[in-house]
Amino acid sequence: MEFFRIRRDIPFMRYALIFNVISLITFIVAVGSLATRGLHLGVDFTGGTVLEVTYKQAPELDPIRERMAKLGFSEPAVQNFGSSRDVLIRLPLKEGLTSAKVSEMVMGELKALDPNVQLQRVEFVGPQVGRELLENGALALLFVSLGIVLYLWLRFEWKFGVSAIIANLHDVVIILGFFSLFQWEFSLPVLAAVLAILGYSVNESVVVMDRVRENFRSRKLRGASVTQIIDNAITSTMSRTVITHGSTQLMVTSMLIFGGETLHYFALALTIGICFGIYSSIFVGSPLLMWLGLSREDLVKPEKKTGPEAVV
Repeated sequence: MEFFRIRRDIPFMRYALIFNVISLITFIVAVGSLATRGLHLGVDFTGGTVLEVTYKQAPELDPIRERMAKLGFSEPAVQNFGSSRDVLIRLPLKEGLTSAKVSEMVMGELKALDPNVQLQRVEFVGPQVGRELLENGALALLFVSLGIVLYLWLRFEWKFGVSAIIANLHDVVIILGFFSLFQWEFSLPVLAAVLAILGYSVNESVVVMDRVRENFRSRKLRGASVTQIIDNAITSTMSRTVITHGSTQLMVTSMLIFGGETLHYFALALTIGICFGIYSSIFVGSPLLMWLGLSREDLVKPEKKTGPEAVV
């Protein structure tokens, strides 16, 4: 299905070097921020106390946040959970306070706002558990990346695998760089979004690379240069890209606007990933194929001669 068809190929590769320089600068800034400032890890990774409370009527969340700040918790996470009457409160570790003491203090403040509030559950997340979650998340990223390289290597050719994994890791580092630069909270939902984007981005790369392979084997483009073949592959998949990414972004934007604090950073990470996923497949992965010296011989095996001409 196509909403539109571009009849003349867009010369993307003419500007490949410029965008590669921009990508390199952005990548360096992201890595530099991660190295110097790090990530602002949430309670899921640093440890803390999680409380679930319920009200008879839907409460306002801002007064609850103010009460938590009054107790000395500088960055409390207060959000609806399940229904508008249920509230989930996540508080970071505070030296000298046990989970029971924190629960007692919090409920005292909440009852001052509404005597009908009831405590449903209290959980303590230790820093050791958070560290293990972070390590497991990093291992998940590593194994997914290796799996992508292996898949593309077997399906296409090693140059495709190298190009795709560099483009996809570029997306991941950029997302992490945004969260580090602006010190947005990095939680388990955000980690899930990063892993989702890694798979989403490789799907876009595979679509473009599959069209590149078809173009190399096409009789119509037999005399075309590598640059022309890549430009044609990107241009011919533009309609599909607009439909797929546009539909996905509509859903993600609705979560970003109406999902509240619970889904805000999750949707924000997906939005950044979708935008850079399109960018990297065009201006990072495709130019890398060109720089690595992809040629027709890499994908099209020469025909074996038969008959008297094959005899030397």
